Amino acid sequence: MVALPAMMRQVYFDGTGAPDVIRIGEAPVPQPGPGKVLVEVVAAGINRPDCIQRSGNYPPPAGESNIPGLEISGRVVALGEGVTTLREGDAVCALLGSGGYADYALAEAPLCLPVPRPLSLVEAGGLPETFFTVYDNVFTRGRLRPGETFLVHGGSSGIGSTAIQLAKLFGATVITTAGSPEKCAFCKTLGADLAIDYKTEDFVEAVKKFTQKKGVDVILDMVGGAYMQKNLSILAVEGRLVQIAFLQSSIVENFNFMLVMLKRLTLTGSTLRSRSLAQKAEVAEALRAKVWPLLDDGKAKPIIHATFPLEDARTAHEMMESSSHAGKILLLTGK
Repeated sequence: MVALPAMMRQVYFDGTGAPDVIRIGEAPVPQPGPGKVLVEVVAAGINRPDCIQRSGNYPPPAGESNIPGLEISGRVVALGEGVTTLREGDAVCALLGSGGYADYALAEAPLCLPVPRPLSLVEAGGLPETFFTVYDNVFTRGRLRPGETFLVHGGSSGIGSTAIQLAKLFGATVITTAGSPEKCAFCKTLGADLAIDYKTEDFVEAVKKFTQKKGVDVILDMVGGAYMQKNLSILAVEGRLVQIAFLQSSIVENFNFMLVMLKRLTLTGSTLRSRSLAQKAEVAEALRAKVWPLLDDGKAKPIIHATFPLEDARTAHEMMESSSHAGKILLLTGK
């Protein structure tokens, strides 16, 4: 039995707004309730939803901590009632509803996955949020199949770098957009067959040329806004558009849905944080069966761009919002 401290460091937001509202303070170490475990955090991933929460537009679901942080890696140090699938000392990474930016965090036992063999505990902190999101949206909701053509916008992001790797490993032709020649080159190292610099190229024309006007079968989009109509124009017959965020607007005026009818398109999307434990656990089990073997074999991995001490969460958020990164940004506790 590990002797636990009474208090821990945590990151919190002193109001809403820019990264300058980020603070670090102390809070009691939480105790795991039924079905949960307490994890001594080694690394916590920075994600766009954390920044949106900080701005006041994405509050934690009811019952969740106000501490930001949707994914962690670390060691199990205490078990809640009824937990039989994990033991104290297990190295895990976990998807959270909140609470990751701290020395200790509570995690639902079904959402804890083992650290893949080739990865360090630090690297594993970059797995849960992007791998849960990509697998559920690209392969379950988007129904991407081997031999199809897949487009992901923002290929150098955490989501994008994960989507490129998994789509390629599952037999798709992969197209991506990115914001510089360097980022496009980075995407190609991950397996992208075509990387389009959206700042200097018209991605609609580039996709049409590459696919000989057939279009793509699945698009994973985080941009929204003006991209919505463009996405419809490059979907193939029976194509699927999966929306997971709106860096531009979620409201589009003068949107023409005629292509949805003419090409028999499917428009779908999802959020992950507010879904039930049972739904998230289904994704975790699919990852364990179909994706974790790829990670164990070293065929896929999280791409870590930068790490920061927990005290430097403000700098990490500034980097996230600058979009200068390629891959994941992590906070480290030093554990």
